[in-house]
Amino acid sequence: MVRRVRRLLAAVAGTLIATAAALALAGPAAARPAAVKAERPAAGVDITGDQLDQPLRLRANTHPAEVNAVLDQVSWLGRAGQQRGPQAADLGPKYTVVVLIGDRPTKTYDLYPLAKGGPRVYRPAKQPDRSKPLAGWFFGRLTMSETLRSTGVPLERQFDTLSGGIGGGDRVLPEESLDPAPDIDEAMSELQRLLLLNVGVMVTITVGLAGIALLVRRRTR
Repeated sequence: MVRRVRRLLAAVAGTLIATAAALALAGPAAARPAAVKAERPAAGVDITGDQLDQPLRLRANTHPAEVNAVLDQVSWLGRAGQQRGPQAADLGPKYTVVVLIGDRPTKTYDLYPLAKGGPRVYRPAKQPDRSKPLAGWFFGRLTMSETLRSTGVPLERQFDTLSGGIGGGDRVLPEESLDPAPDIDEAMSELQRLLLLNVGVMVTITVGLAGIALLVRRRTR
């Protein structure tokens, strides 16, 4: 009788340990968010703003280089920007870029290529696709003015922002790489999920062992 109980105890304990190990190994994978579904490529952009009587409607099938150049000005923006931008008097002309997927507008950004201190981008929280990103200001690429000018925006040529010129080309370090807050928040969230998972595993093992001990006590009476 005692041998049978010992065998049962060993079998149940082995099952609990194997289950706990499987949960611990699967925890990090389960804690990670599901892969974001790839978005369709942008079909084009619309540009409105200073001295533009009508919107510039650029489509990828007819102006692929121009569309890609404009998208490059906003595609790298991080999750969080600065809450306060320059004074209105220091912003200069404003140009609003609307990104289209298919025939539907999805994203919108305000570009200030001649802002004092360097080009700026403002991303509003209200987006055409009803997503709600954090509104914020970002330093733009130094090529913003020339990129917009090449699409038909009436801006004066900026020789010092051409690639290889006096001012260089794109920003060497995007602003998001200088702000570790998003990575820290993500790491802390991951750690918290792992700790909760480990606590759950320990509770499961404890309850299981307590049940086994109770069963053994009843069988040996």
